[in-house]
Amino acid sequence: MTHANISLVRRARSQQLGDLLHRSAARTPDKTALKFRGTSETFAELNRAVNRAANGLKAKDIKKGDRVALLSHNNRAFVVLRFALARLGAVTTPVNFMLNAEDVAYILDHSGACAIIAEDALCATADTALAALDKADMQRFSIPHADVAAPDPWEPVATLLEHSNDSEVWVDVDPDDPIQMMYTSGTESRPKGALLTSSALYAQYVSCVADGKMTGEAISLHCLPLFHCAQLDCFLSPDLYLGATSILHDKADPAEMLAAIEAEGVTKLFCPPTVWIALLRHPDFDKRDLSSLDAGYYGASIMPTAIIEELMQRLPNMRLWNFYGQTEMAPIATILQPEDQLTKLGSAGRPALNVETRVVDDKDQPVAVGEVGEIVHRSPHLILEYYKDTEKTAEAFANGWFHSGDLGRFDADGYLYVVDRKKDMIKTGGENVASREVEEVIFHHPDVAEVAVFGIPHPTWIEAVTAIVVAKDGSSVTREQMMDYCRENLAGFKSPKHIEIVKQLPKNASGKILKKDLRVEYEGVFDGG
Repeated sequence: MTHANISLVRRARSQQLGDLLHRSAARTPDKTALKFRGTSETFAELNRAVNRAANGLKAKDIKKGDRVALLSHNNRAFVVLRFALARLGAVTTPVNFMLNAEDVAYILDHSGACAIIAEDALCATADTALAALDKADMQRFSIPHADVAAPDPWEPVATLLEHSNDSEVWVDVDPDDPIQMMYTSGTESRPKGALLTSSALYAQYVSCVADGKMTGEAISLHCLPLFHCAQLDCFLSPDLYLGATSILHDKADPAEMLAAIEAEGVTKLFCPPTVWIALLRHPDFDKRDLSSLDAGYYGASIMPTAIIEELMQRLPNMRLWNFYGQTEMAPIATILQPEDQLTKLGSAGRPALNVETRVVDDKDQPVAVGEVGEIVHRSPHLILEYYKDTEKTAEAFANGWFHSGDLGRFDADGYLYVVDRKKDMIKTGGENVASREVEEVIFHHPDVAEVAVFGIPHPTWIEAVTAIVVAKDGSSVTREQMMDYCRENLAGFKSPKHIEIVKQLPKNASGKILKKDLRVEYEGVFDGG
């Protein structure tokens, strides 16, 4: 076959991330694709916007393999640019908008980004990061989001988004070429660059669609950050793939979310447990008509069983799914179905369609049913590698399985239960205590809104079980009452040696509780014995 014929065949068979939107536009051109801040676009309009942006990026010499950083809250520009970059074969590199300049500099440097696109209010942070790296000449484009004037030499993103050429751009991008770099949340250490391909993302979308019972008829509300893989690749991208309607918010504000569900007839919603709890506790929850909600999803951490039960009671028409996984899995690994929410309380479900999961011992041998071991996976969802880190890549993929770092067990029916992160297992007085188990018990106290359990150094016990509790509004529960409750409901070695009641817990933008910050804050509690 001639080189020309090979190129034509490859184009005809193309299945890369940049193809997703123009295929949806071909199927349902006039259907509403995206709503943001009062604006609405059909799939045909959104696809043309992506074409313009791709041509605009191309005119700025952005090309296949280039890493381009996106530092922004959720907005239309984020969505358009993500798919425009994919059409060029460039590697979209989302950056957590909560990071300080030092952390942004680390990601820009580590990723080797050649350009950064940031919302106006974050340009100053990016400038500080670039100055520290001596990269004053990096291409910079500002997104008008917070109505803040972007400093020089930031170029308006309109230069890209309003390019005159809206014709299709096609670059020969292999399904296994790098297309997206997601940085791990860094809740415990420096974030790692998880390098994903189009084939991994599509395989993951298919798993979400099949096991999450997703359809193109949905009206979805997207409020969690798009820099995180859960909102971006479990929900927004599959919705655009299917031809569903997406309503985008720039933050997870409970009052705004509840109002949007009522006004837009939202049928589908993803929230981490912390946000579901915030919705349930908001005074508008019982004032709004939420009857349109048909599908609810949770992830990022396991939902307390008391909250599952409350959601099913207060939203009886809403089916509920648990999506468990991690960034490296793009991110889905296992899914718990609606019919199993009460019969398999606390379970992460069964392996998703395109995933094989085991629980293994320290020698990577499968453990017996009911025994605890490390959760490992095989799946086309998986990352290519940790960028610039062959040692961590080799360690994670030892023996041909991806090692999640989570501890879990299977029951006799093949349902997975996540016991804890390896690093969250507390070793106290020679005994192992799963922080998750202690949290579950504390959460059943009627005055507890949120809780985080972790270990801190202790001169006698090596590590001491410690619990930081957020009480429900109006509660007057005391530390001593919580200590008594724990002693009554937990074995002595599992009962916290220290409890604090606080106003709020530190969290990242995706809703995960930052236990590393809590460990630092409370590490000296037992100094002196």
